[in-house]
Amino acid sequence: MSPDKNQSQTKTTSRSKATIKRPGVMNRLETRYSEHLESLREAGEIVRWDYEPEKFRLAKATFYTPDFRVVTKEHFIELHEVKGFWRGPGGQNGRTKLKVASEMHPYRFIAVQWKDKAWVYEYFDG
Repeated sequence: MSPDKNQSQTKTTSRSKATIKRPGVMNRLETRYSEHLESLREAGEIVRWDYEPEKFRLAKATFYTPDFRVVTKEHFIELHEVKGFWRGPGGQNGRTKLKVASEMHPYRFIAVQWKDKAWVYEYFDG
């Protein structure tokens, strides 16, 4: 007996949703980081944060959307990119976009990772 088409489609669809990054929807790590940012806001360490607030054009067909825009208590704007790990050889694919963006725009770009039960920051200043 063949499996029910609806059951097969449901399994495929739910698996797809877990692996595809949808604009405007946080993954689990981004959600965790947003909770961290909210605790910093409540403590007065930052003024505000926004999720995927803008998109930067880096080249003719190359765009970059930072995960978070953070306004510090000194009113500086930082753009945070949350990564579980860096893809590609040595993680250079994602780091290249951050480096290019930091050279083109007057903001501090920060890569954020959760390692050994703590947030670890890598700064990209152009």
